[in-house]
Amino acid sequence: MQPMIEFITSSAWDLIALLWFLSCFKGYLYYARVKSYNTPCLASVMHKYRFEWMRHMLEREVRIADEATIANLERSVSFLASTTILIIAGLITLLGSSEAVTKVLSNIPMISNEVNSWTFKIILLIVIFLYAFFKFTWSLRQYSFLSVMVISAPTPADNFSTDKKKKHAEVLALMCSKAAGNFNLGLRTYYFSVSVLAWFISPLLFMFSSTLVAFVLYRREFRSETLKNMMMSLGDRESESER
Repeated sequence: MQPMIEFITSSAWDLIALLWFLSCFKGYLYYARVKSYNTPCLASVMHKYRFEWMRHMLEREVRIADEATIANLERSVSFLASTTILIIAGLITLLGSSEAVTKVLSNIPMISNEVNSWTFKIILLIVIFLYAFFKFTWSLRQYSFLSVMVISAPTPADNFSTDKKKKHAEVLALMCSKAAGNFNLGLRTYYFSVSVLAWFISPLLFMFSSTLVAFVLYRREFRSETLKNMMMSLGDRESESER
């Protein structure tokens, strides 16, 4: 019991910083998911664009362009999934060389040179990128599912009713949004992994960088000029369709 108390006492700021990081990370993921249901954001607006895409796709006999678009999205996800594997491999290599690395960095006063502290931080980065890897690979599989669904979707020659076509478009758009959502989760993990690097310098800087990353993500997804432009374009389309 005494060693545990000594560890908590000596690492109090590190533990507080870690809890703050987890709160920012998981808290923002939860906030973004809940707010996307009733607040305009990149995810909700893009879902409407995907629905329009699938609605128009059902009116086409030839769907080569749609399959090419999905393949292009898959390439982006595949690239980051492969990159994540390389990062994990590099971190595992670095984990095995913790003592050598801390000796090299021992002359830099701002960076902690304790082997145990360094090892724990590297393990945290490995866990973070493992999470990103699973999100990217699941997104990749969902895009492959979408590709099959697009190929098997009804054609204009099938003479489906408007309601059935709308239902198919909704299902296809939902699958596409799920794939994009997992890809987005992987990207958010990349952003938050940058804040962990600040932990090697100071727990307080780690807390500040975690907060900053959450704020930057919020600004981009809920308050960016890109979102405003997308909403303007979508509004013009909706007003034209009502005429």
